[in-house]
Amino acid sequence: MKNVHKSESEEIGFLPNFSSPRIISITLIGAILLAIMFTLVSTPRDGDLWNTLPTLIVFMVSIAVGIIIILNIARNTLAGLQPQALAISCYCLSLLVTYAVSVCALWTSEVNLISQHESILWNFFVLRNLLISSIVCAVSLRYFYVQHQWKSNIQTEARSRIQALQARIRPHFLFNSMNTIASLTVSDPHKAEQAVLDLADLFRASLGQQDRIPLQAELNFIRRYIDIEALRLGERLNIEFNLQDNLSLNTLVPALIIQPLVENAIYHGIEPLTAGGTVKIAVASTARELIISVTNPIPQERDPQRSGNKMAQDNIRQRLQLAYGGQSKMVISATEQDYTASFNIPLDGK
Repeated sequence: MKNVHKSESEEIGFLPNFSSPRIISITLIGAILLAIMFTLVSTPRDGDLWNTLPTLIVFMVSIAVGIIIILNIARNTLAGLQPQALAISCYCLSLLVTYAVSVCALWTSEVNLISQHESILWNFFVLRNLLISSIVCAVSLRYFYVQHQWKSNIQTEARSRIQALQARIRPHFLFNSMNTIASLTVSDPHKAEQAVLDLADLFRASLGQQDRIPLQAELNFIRRYIDIEALRLGERLNIEFNLQDNLSLNTLVPALIIQPLVENAIYHGIEPLTAGGTVKIAVASTARELIISVTNPIPQERDPQRSGNKMAQDNIRQRLQLAYGGQSKMVISATEQDYTASFNIPLDGK
């Protein structure tokens, strides 16, 4: 499941990437909303709200921008810290920025800094800002940490689900393969040995830890699967590969994403036909996506035992949803002669 965007991959520990436009926008909007809230609370009923608000917005936004800048400057140092040290460092840096902006705001104001009375106002202004900043920073850091933990748990759960879905090969295929191998050990030991090797490769790939593999490896996996089925079905099974010219075989696709559709096509489309038929596997690409389809003939007489529960299709839908979200979908189409299952894979998916 590696639907992780660049902005997320540049996170600083449990903190988001503060150089991303989304985080910058959220931070600035939050600063403006805080300024509005404090203005409404602190301005007397007969006070000049419209003169106070712009000043406070500039002040709050200056602190927010300062914190963003200092965190981005210290990115490399912060990235190597443990969560507790990271939180303390960010907390201190945020208070430092608040103090610096508060001092600058006072020095640029019309306040005379000589008298004791104005010194008290100075201290009250700075301490009040530091107190507010400390509360906002503590709440924000806690939010970022909880959100990071939640995202990590979701990703771990999704990865586990993908591996469980990926590892599924129908029991009837295993039983049929073993029976075929058993019969070949007497009539053709060489084919039996090759079938055992192909079957081992299938299960090695099925139990593997790779989420994505090159398209070439996926096609090789399908060919091994077809070779085993061909030992049982013989000339009844015909496979037609239609690969677009100049197709990049290095494109990464979810492991074992095509095999369940090919297995479905053989089980529902070829096995019920006495004369057999042809399974068509087509792969094409556009500038934005890879399009994969598997087509099989539809038997005129349906076997109720082969109606299926569409588990393989649901399997693929779930994996595509986990890997690409709404960018990928499966489409099923059927005529009187053929049944086609197709899906797309975004080429810019990460």
